Amino acid sequence: MNLSTLDLGIFAGYLLLMMGFGIWISNYQKAKTSQDYFLASKALPWWAVGGSLIASNISAEQFIGMSGSGYVVGMAIAAYELMAALTLVLVAKYFLPIYLEKGIYTMPQFLEQRFDHRVKTGLAVFWVLLFVFVNITSVLYLGGLALENIMNIPMIYAVIGLALYAATFSIFGGLKAVAWTDVVQVIVLIFGGLLASVMVLDALGGSFMGGLQALMERAPEKFDMILSKDHPEFKNLPGISVLVGGMWIANLYYWGNNQYIIQRALAAKSLREAQLGTAFAAVIKIFLPIIVVVPGIAAYVLGADLAKPDEAYPWVLNNYVTVGFKGLAFAALIAAVGSSLSSMVNSTSTIFTLDIYKNLVGKEVPDKKLVQVGKISAAAALFIGVLVAPMLGNLDQAFQYIQEYTGFISPGVVAIFLFGLFWKKTSANAAFWATLLAIPLSTGIKFLFPDFPFLDRMGVTFLLISLLIVVLSWKDNQQSDDPKAIALDRGLFRTSGLFNVLSLIVLGVLALIYGLFW
Repeated sequence: MNLSTLDLGIFAGYLLLMMGFGIWISNYQKAKTSQDYFLASKALPWWAVGGSLIASNISAEQFIGMSGSGYVVGMAIAAYELMAALTLVLVAKYFLPIYLEKGIYTMPQFLEQRFDHRVKTGLAVFWVLLFVFVNITSVLYLGGLALENIMNIPMIYAVIGLALYAATFSIFGGLKAVAWTDVVQVIVLIFGGLLASVMVLDALGGSFMGGLQALMERAPEKFDMILSKDHPEFKNLPGISVLVGGMWIANLYYWGNNQYIIQRALAAKSLREAQLGTAFAAVIKIFLPIIVVVPGIAAYVLGADLAKPDEAYPWVLNNYVTVGFKGLAFAALIAAVGSSLSSMVNSTSTIFTLDIYKNLVGKEVPDKKLVQVGKISAAAALFIGVLVAPMLGNLDQAFQYIQEYTGFISPGVVAIFLFGLFWKKTSANAAFWATLLAIPLSTGIKFLFPDFPFLDRMGVTFLLISLLIVVLSWKDNQQSDDPKAIALDRGLFRTSGLFNVLSLIVLGVLALIYGLFW
């Protein structure tokens, strides 16, 4: 389906505006040092941190992928969003104080400070490969799928266009350009995303609340938050495990150990600003299922005839968003793709430059050279993503693909960070073997037990890796704490009154949601 002239004008105007803004930011106070380029000069206020966190997180994998899973599964898939809100609060209170006190630029840099060069290099390589071949490629594919379905643009040209759009502010301006364009894009993606939900619900029930009621009456099974064992999607969302099992591994990894998320908090003006921004993002998170899951459920109730579930969101845009607003809603989708893509590219170049290239050179590298390498590696990551993205066309639910394959690395990473942060006996040798064995162990469980839900597999892998860390660390440091152990001051975890209020809001809303739709 083709957009109207008005919609095309709004959509094109938005793209040109954002590209122009990104180029202006990139040239305004150009990045001269590695801190300027990779950490936005450590000058982000709390609202920029929170807005950039949401913009970096919400992408085509949510708009397209999560709506597709909403079409198949229903509101249970929103557990990823809801549990993320609680995880953000915990990360802000217990992880960020340590990260910011250490003055780090990257997650591998922290691992070198706490453990050794082997652990840092091993996980740096894993992260670069994961970002390029899973995250960047899947976001490009899902964004390309939307452009293909809505504007009839061939997949390869859609993917190239998205890469060029993200490149305007991710390559030349570094994190500063990414974060400040995110502030604009998060407003567009939330408002534009709400338009699609409001309009399809209005068509269903005459109003927003009427439409929600209609969904619950006509498809009550889509509002089961905890799936039973006989549900066909139990393998992806295994019942109570979404609350007490492997879902925690997925969320702690993503929000607490993931470079392209944590990098925003590391770039904050202060710890207080970082924590408030993270709590602000948590509050937004609990309302996002209305934007990213409800359209998929609505498409199911309205009898959408789809070739694959991931076509649910484009179908809603095509059929229920009116002329003029359609261009804005579509701009919101592209805003989500662009912001996440630029964040992933920037973080890939950050890890490659500071944790791989700098070590390979083996000597002090001038800041100007580091910035140059960062730009080249960012361009290379996008180029590889463009080549690989069209190959993902046989996926059924891309969101579940991203979660599962990220899950091969996340249990080991979470175990290494948790023990490294909070258990003083954790040794570098234990962390190194956890790094080496996490992926083979998870892969072995997958092939030996192919029907085992991947979230449960993540939980089991985490427990086995944790046992390995405890045994090896106890062997290495039986008589004393590890020499590189982190000394934790209880006062380090004190938080402001406003942060505490926002945290209580998050906890209260989550309790209400799960209490109503258990």
